[in-house]
Amino acid sequence: MTVPTLPMFPLEVAMLPGEELPLRIFEPRYSALVQACLAAEDPTFGVVLIEAGREVGGGDSRSDVGALAHITEHADLGSGRYRLRCGIGERIRVLEWQPDDPYPQAAVELWPDQPGDPVDVAAIRDIEDRMVGLFERIAAVRGVQVNARDIVLGADESGDAAKWLYALATRLPIGQADKYAVLAAPTAAERVVALSEAVDTVIAMVEFQLSN
Repeated sequence: MTVPTLPMFPLEVAMLPGEELPLRIFEPRYSALVQACLAAEDPTFGVVLIEAGREVGGGDSRSDVGALAHITEHADLGSGRYRLRCGIGERIRVLEWQPDDPYPQAAVELWPDQPGDPVDVAAIRDIEDRMVGLFERIAAVRGVQVNARDIVLGADESGDAAKWLYALATRLPIGQADKYAVLAAPTAAERVVALSEAVDTVIAMVEFQLSN
């Protein structure tokens, strides 16, 4: 499915399907974006990660894979200011950026997971176990008691491998590059690999910090 032109909001964070995105809007062009969305039947815009540079003032480099943000709550604070709560939905791929007039816009398409190798459920369970071990390690060093298994509890309740992996990724303190790699993996099987590598990176960083 192709969406001809969609309002876009570049962010300094990668957002994954299933997450919530709170926003405070005050910049005039994004006030215009919100007004356009709220006037539409489906108040939705796209979000993508800024890969380099800063969005304010232009000159940023934007990723090609993002997600739809559905406005679920909004408050008009006056003077062009808004407070939004958005739910992150389907993954999208940018086909072509349009001029930022009056706000960023792009032609996009919905980009569901592509056909690929079967998802190895045992590999996802292994990721969960390593996440639990990581949080148990941190808790032990800090001298606190936690039920680390709660960290992954319910992540698989949807019965959908893609949602399961996204849910686990949101519960792990990974960097934006690793989070984007999870989002941009073409297939669910490749997302397992991306998330596993992200877990390895976090474990290595934590062990390095704890050893100093």
